[in-house]
Amino acid sequence: MDSKPAASRPDGDAGARLMDFIAARRDDQVRMLAELVKVPSDNPPGDCQAHADCAAALYQALGFTVERHTVPQELVAKVGMISASNLIVRHRFGPGPTIALNAHGDVVAPGEGWSVNPYGAVIKDGWMYGRGVATSKSDFVTYAYALLALMSLGEKLSGTVEIHLTYDEEVGGDIGPLLLLEQGLTKPDYAICAGLSYGVVTAHNGCLHLDVEVRGKSAHAARPETGIDALEAATLILSRLYALRACFAAQRSAVEGITTPSLVVGLISGGINTNVVPDKIVMRVDRRMIPEEDGAAVARDLVAFIEAAAREIPGIECTVRELMLANPLKPLAGQERLAAALTKHASALTGEAVATHGVPLYTDARHYCNAGIPTVLYGAGPRTMLEANAHRADEKLKLDDLALATNVVALALLDLLQ
Repeated sequence: MDSKPAASRPDGDAGARLMDFIAARRDDQVRMLAELVKVPSDNPPGDCQAHADCAAALYQALGFTVERHTVPQELVAKVGMISASNLIVRHRFGPGPTIALNAHGDVVAPGEGWSVNPYGAVIKDGWMYGRGVATSKSDFVTYAYALLALMSLGEKLSGTVEIHLTYDEEVGGDIGPLLLLEQGLTKPDYAICAGLSYGVVTAHNGCLHLDVEVRGKSAHAARPETGIDALEAATLILSRLYALRACFAAQRSAVEGITTPSLVVGLISGGINTNVVPDKIVMRVDRRMIPEEDGAAVARDLVAFIEAAAREIPGIECTVRELMLANPLKPLAGQERLAAALTKHASALTGEAVATHGVPLYTDARHYCNAGIPTVLYGAGPRTMLEANAHRADEKLKLDDLALATNVVALALLDLLQ
């Protein structure tokens, strides 16, 4: 068996100086992360302005100029939130490509089962505990200090680094990254979005949510033949959907870490009473698509499939409404430059092979990809979301991984901008 290679410092004076700069500010990074964790930004309810104000103040204290772009209230309400702002930090080193670094500050609600205060930023055995500490308030700090380290070199580099801090990842990213791009506030050539420290994500699944309303005609249970049973029709639709799902096993992705498409009917409601033929059934469908699939085509075909099944029962009306369509993150030309720089330095600093892979979930990083921007996910975090307790009680981050990710991002940016 091959032995694990030893971790090593980067070659060259500039790389060593970057790492020394970051090492000298480890305690500052930890303090900044604690301040970010202590300000709640649960989404829902999505009242995130206070956290954006905190983040802006912390960045300004580091010497950055922070652009604050308040999201119009009608757009905030449309996605079911209360308040949100998008923050942009820009530093131009010279002519060249623009690389965006994006992290989100909204988090899922803490839930029950915590052994510590979820907003306490408690540190135990080298780990910080708190909601959002790993996904992805940590990368507010990773990206800030990576950029500070680059700026400290005083060397002529070619390009611009932007940091995008947004607050709607938990509801899809439409008023965060997508809005920044649609408003023309940013036009990056590359994007690195929040991730974990021991792998570089180059692809992820997409997701389609559908609302399916099946309508029949109510009737007394003693005379069911006088009605049209919406539940019977819904049952037929369900059986067709589950048969379709069984076929997905033959449709495997070529991306490491991603397997097959999936389909779940996650919610069903309807009926009037035990003694009444149900006149309406509502279902919610979750369809995950692999990177090789096209979101619009999947949506079109699945809607047509459901409507065709409903037509098999006379008198049934079926309305299918698209609630959300999140396209997959796909490899684009130029992405390999980002991935190569990040995996090179992560592998050198960890002493193990850090590779690219895909993940079956979806993120707001897809908005950069959909705009034609080569995008990867990399940031501070352990090997898996499960190890971080992401979206669970006692979410945690190993503080060594915060330092690791900051070094990797700074060194990769140095390569990309030299």
